[in-house]
Amino acid sequence: MTATRQRLIGLIRKEFLQVWRDPSSLAIAFVMPVFLLLLFGYGVSLDAKRVPIGLVVAAPSAETAALTAGFEQSEYFRSRYFPDMPAAAAALQAGEINAIVNLQDDFDRRLHGNEPAPIQLILDGVDANTARLVSGYVLGVWDRWLNARAESRGLRAVRPVQLRNRVWYNSALRSRNFLVPGLIAVIMTLIGALLTALVVAREWERGTMEALIATPVSVRQVLLGKLIPYYLLGMGGMLLSIAMAVWLFEVPLIGSLWVLLVCGSLFLLAALGMGLVISIAAKNQFVAGQIAIIITFLPAFLLSGFIFNIDSMPTVVQWATYLIAARYFVAILQTVFLAGNVWDVVVPNALALALMAALFMALAWWRAPRRLE
Repeated sequence: MTATRQRLIGLIRKEFLQVWRDPSSLAIAFVMPVFLLLLFGYGVSLDAKRVPIGLVVAAPSAETAALTAGFEQSEYFRSRYFPDMPAAAAALQAGEINAIVNLQDDFDRRLHGNEPAPIQLILDGVDANTARLVSGYVLGVWDRWLNARAESRGLRAVRPVQLRNRVWYNSALRSRNFLVPGLIAVIMTLIGALLTALVVAREWERGTMEALIATPVSVRQVLLGKLIPYYLLGMGGMLLSIAMAVWLFEVPLIGSLWVLLVCGSLFLLAALGMGLVISIAAKNQFVAGQIAIIITFLPAFLLSGFIFNIDSMPTVVQWATYLIAARYFVAILQTVFLAGNVWDVVVPNALALALMAALFMALAWWRAPRRLE
């Protein structure tokens, strides 16, 4: 065995011993993914279900009872009756309900007189996304009521155009299927950046980095000695995250696990490279941790497409997202999980990750200290 290989193995062994003595690295790699997945998987949902809605029926009848029954039986609503509009409006203003469906006193007369029988829908527009969803759900209840009313009379509901919906890739319309894969990219960003940023900064604080520089080891060996152990820890955290996504949250994995692992390796190398650059510049654990969160976690959370649609962002911000490595990994994760191995999506984003990984590794090698100052 050559001296170069012996030095590298010694550095790797040193890092694993350091991880064993200071379990904070194990917590970052394995405890943090579990905590974040449980928090976001169970605590965050973009689905609007059991939405409190107010029903005002000025003149109850069989027709109004059939219509309001649709709201009571729907999983999307939690119905509450009000005697009049002022009471319902007060509840809407107080935030007790999110919408009001008002059936006026001439609703039944107009309906049987073959006149337009308007239904008033008032929405709380503070949360625009929920308001749009509630509006669609109300139209769905109204449409089913029209069809049932026509069938009970032996008629057929007349529709000049029939809309037939078919949802691809996430047919259950579960927001969890969309959120959990994207969350893996955010988790991997934190794991990669924090692991190398904190542990290398710790070396500076304790003075052991100077001792390493004084030995015959090269800069390449020092960097590899830092990267390999934490790369293995990071991939372990990724495997744990994928296992929780598939078996705990029941997110379908349509594509190949190997594609995920290869792309995850590229992304993890980019994140580890970012952590190395931060630690070389900061040389302090607290400062390195703050910088890692600000320039890696927050952009990955806000600008990667994990929650917010990139196409809906201003043009300048859309261009800025191309600088965020998590953007490419989120696209790969959501595609492989929900659509399969779509190479038109996987390959360009994987190449971008490879380029960013090489860039950060080169920057870390260039900025790494080569002598004692």
